[in-house]
Amino acid sequence: MDGLYPLKFTPIYKDKIWGGNKIKTVLNKDFGSLPNCGESWELSGVEENVSVVSNGFLAGNTLEELIEVYMGDLVGEQVFETFGVEFPLLIKFIDANDDLSIQVHPDDDLSKKRHNAFGKTEMWYVMQADPGSKLQSGFNQEVDEDKYLFKLEHNELTDILNFEEVTAGDVFFIPAGRVHAIGKGILLAEIQQTSDVTYRIYDYDRRDSEGNPRELHTELAIDAIDYTLSPTYKTQYEPKPNESVELVKCDYFTTNILEFSQIVEKDYSQLDSFVIYICLEGELTAETELGSESFQKGETILIPASTENVILKPASSSVKLLEVYIG
Repeated sequence: MDGLYPLKFTPIYKDKIWGGNKIKTVLNKDFGSLPNCGESWELSGVEENVSVVSNGFLAGNTLEELIEVYMGDLVGEQVFETFGVEFPLLIKFIDANDDLSIQVHPDDDLSKKRHNAFGKTEMWYVMQADPGSKLQSGFNQEVDEDKYLFKLEHNELTDILNFEEVTAGDVFFIPAGRVHAIGKGILLAEIQQTSDVTYRIYDYDRRDSEGNPRELHTELAIDAIDYTLSPTYKTQYEPKPNESVELVKCDYFTTNILEFSQIVEKDYSQLDSFVIYICLEGELTAETELGSESFQKGETILIPASTENVILKPASSSVKLLEVYIG
């Protein structure tokens, strides 16, 4: 069996009523004739939306097919034991040309009980934001179920929600249960559990294309919401030149940011997981013992778990990556 090399995948573009054109104009990705491209799924194991390899001798194979053949060599022994052939993370770019609905995702226990699916914990890295753009994360005051329902019923929900103006580089961790929404004018990278379970709780009284109110999931959301008030919702971090800096570490994924202007050597020999590189700025080549792959801003590659060492060579004056793995 031939060895595994850095893998690229064909993006899966999603037309959304709230989408725009930044995936093309900012990330230089061709989504064809879609009128409102809201999402580019970079790496997906979601049923009916499984990513397909675009480079090397494995081109044309789906991510699920690769896991069936390579198992732990591709994703890591523990990851394979836990998730089988379902890839555990979904990587997206999201372009919000309008405010998205206020929503919440259930945790693993509730999602398993109701939908026989995993919950959804996620994180956002803001890549670009128009001046004054805001996103919503959590509450701005002490809230319990009764207060939440009162505000919802009286169309005053936004009064108790935490909205934050954002700029490029801002990071938000969104654990399952936290009420959240992406605001108009924001382009971001999203890392999440492989799950498509979302409860929409408020949609600014908007109507769909046929003039009907969009479906809300008020009853389902009540038990899913974490009403805890957090002292801060934005992740604080300090980048270090040519070093990985941790942004998020949780049970489902670890995400680091890596900014560099010289060759960086990464040792993954003790890591029992795949590694995902999401290029935020610049262009580079990732070299391994079994192959190399060049990529640039707006592109994502998967480093197989069997890879012990990666050499990252910048092809621009500076490079900025998100580095994602499990563990």
